Amino acid sequence: MRTRLARVSGFLFVLLLLAQPASGFDASDIVPGTGTIEYAFTPGDDASALIVRAIDGARFQVLVQAFSFTHVEIAGALIRAIRRGLDVQVIADAGQIDLIGHNVIPQLVEAGVPVFTDVEHSAAHNKVMVIDAGAKTPVLITGSFNFTHAAQFRNAENLLVLRGNHELTRAYLDNWMRHLKHSTRLHGATGK
Repeated sequence: MRTRLARVSGFLFVLLLLAQPASGFDASDIVPGTGTIEYAFTPGDDASALIVRAIDGARFQVLVQAFSFTHVEIAGALIRAIRRGLDVQVIADAGQIDLIGHNVIPQLVEAGVPVFTDVEHSAAHNKVMVIDAGAKTPVLITGSFNFTHAAQFRNAENLLVLRGNHELTRAYLDNWMRHLKHSTRLHGATGK
């Protein structure tokens, strides 16, 4: 498995500055770069292993936003986390659940993971995990990487695992909470 780890100082600051749209830029949206970053590019790098390792290392909470979710090992890590007594919650795209027959959402629901669908948007396209947001070293996972087998083995994707950046993790947590407010919980063995 090839992974990369980088210490962050000003890099994340510059990355976020460059990512800002030309209009509507607000200097308060700039977050100082702190902590570490692991990154992976697929196919080739084992992005799913980075995700599984981060979930397995969680101490109290894993919050997920998923567009497509078919990756059995990532789902397994979430199920292990809820069985360890962690707060695990997933916000998923309703259309993808209906479209992809081999998605893992029913298995998550069956295992007791609270799963919600975000139907307010034409696509709930986030691919995010917020892990232990209030901890000394919170973990934020994001990138283009869908939590799917195709993202690992067939697609050209990227993944960032950011550790120790409290401000950025807090911003993603706040965004997760905003989406939860307009999402609907799934029930039953099929997840419907």
